[in-house]
Amino acid sequence: MPPRVAIACGRANCRWSELCEAAFYGLFQRPVRSGFMEWTFQTAEELAAAMRAGEVTSAELTDEAIARIERDDKAINAICVPDFDRARAAARGADQARARGEDRPLLGIPVTVKESYNIAGLPTTWGMPQYRDYVPAEDAVQVSRLKAAGAVVLGKTNVPLGLQDIQSFNEIYGITNNPWDHARTSGGSSGGSAAALASGFGALSIGSDLAGSLRTPAHFCGVYAHKPTLGLVASRGMVPPPAPALPADRDLAVVGPMARTARDLTLLLDVMAGPDPLTLGVAYDLTLPPARHERLSGFRVLVLDEHPFIPTASAVRAGVNRVADALVDGGARVERHSPLLPDLAEAATLYRQLLFSGSVARFPVEAYEQLRTRAAGLSADDQSLDAAMLRGMVFSHRDWIEADNRRELHRHGWRQFFAEFDAVVCPITPTPAFPHDHNPDPRERRIDIDGVEYPYFDQLVWAGLATMPGLPATAIPAGRSPEGLPVGVQLIGPMFEDRTPLRLAELLEQKIGGFQAPK
Repeated sequence: MPPRVAIACGRANCRWSELCEAAFYGLFQRPVRSGFMEWTFQTAEELAAAMRAGEVTSAELTDEAIARIERDDKAINAICVPDFDRARAAARGADQARARGEDRPLLGIPVTVKESYNIAGLPTTWGMPQYRDYVPAEDAVQVSRLKAAGAVVLGKTNVPLGLQDIQSFNEIYGITNNPWDHARTSGGSSGGSAAALASGFGALSIGSDLAGSLRTPAHFCGVYAHKPTLGLVASRGMVPPPAPALPADRDLAVVGPMARTARDLTLLLDVMAGPDPLTLGVAYDLTLPPARHERLSGFRVLVLDEHPFIPTASAVRAGVNRVADALVDGGARVERHSPLLPDLAEAATLYRQLLFSGSVARFPVEAYEQLRTRAAGLSADDQSLDAAMLRGMVFSHRDWIEADNRRELHRHGWRQFFAEFDAVVCPITPTPAFPHDHNPDPRERRIDIDGVEYPYFDQLVWAGLATMPGLPATAIPAGRSPEGLPVGVQLIGPMFEDRTPLRLAELLEQKIGGFQAPK
């Protein structure tokens, strides 16, 4: 370790002098360049404070972000639809607003938006070639909220075909690579957003989550994400083309924030949260309860690293255990087992059925009948996840109602669980980011877990643990694998108590560290 020396930044009364010194020692993985700190990996909170203090302008931050995208995104391919001209104009407008004395939560902050959100004047394709020229006329409600909060939208981030993969690639925009290892996936379906954050392409992003689509990319790329409670965040305008942007929420699916710190997640969730003004917002205002505890010593946490349907790789178990150790060290009550925990196998089966029950609604009649024939041939003893998927795909309305009733029993079980616990710590997927696998038949793909292969989609069981009952879940970095890949875990909290896992994420970030930029 070299002797500690102060690094002169060249500015009088610079509030960043201590951070500049820390950056020199690699504490924040933020390089010092030609006399002043690069802003790329600063948090949204820090950028907002710097703009309020007059140390940097939104125009400067936006130009720096665009320059970095133009320099580095050829290798990553995270930004599939740039919108730089309008971003520069928005940044100038933000600076003018600040000069007039205005201040808003995200005023002047450069951000990105998942391609699946409608942005007026930009294509919304969901990666589907037949809609490569579809351009909506109105912004999604969350894009409108970003802009109203003062954010500067740099562009859209890449997604998989129809948002239906754990990787982000499609025929229109190509493959998004993991910033830590370009031979591996960044995750899906918000893989472009996670890769953009890890690469320094904006301070915040917004994505969506049905099968871990916020949490898995965050885990694979070493950033933060929050899957809100089902129904907490309006999703109008996050709709496949060319469907109209109606104020109707899809079952299981949510939209949510992504960031490089836990505090930034909360900042962005506060902008996004609330009912659609066309429906529930006519009558209701949102008031989220505060976090249950402000210190680690107050939390009661159940730690899980084993699932009955699929093993957990050693690198991910190590991440879970690192978080568990930090909780114990911080005085939290940590348990490894509880009879109150809803049955994991039944939950995974039910999730699989509900997830795929809506996927065949637009199938041709002939294809649907083939599925019915296959499902009828299943043995009653076949309780595999593949069998659950096939049965779900041919659910009758009666079948779906029965499954939905079972879901309500699980939700009630979680209410009883969260009377005794405050959070669950568990994996997001069984492995760190895996190598690109673009086999056109996902049924032939396999996921390697410590040298043993398993069906590709079986890795969704951990994501489904929070998704099926609609619980909030925060994805946080929890170290790196022996190969140097990021490893994340999720913190699952009580329904509509989103601030509880978010606060726990913030406390753990202080305890074990958080985001680090790829080397």
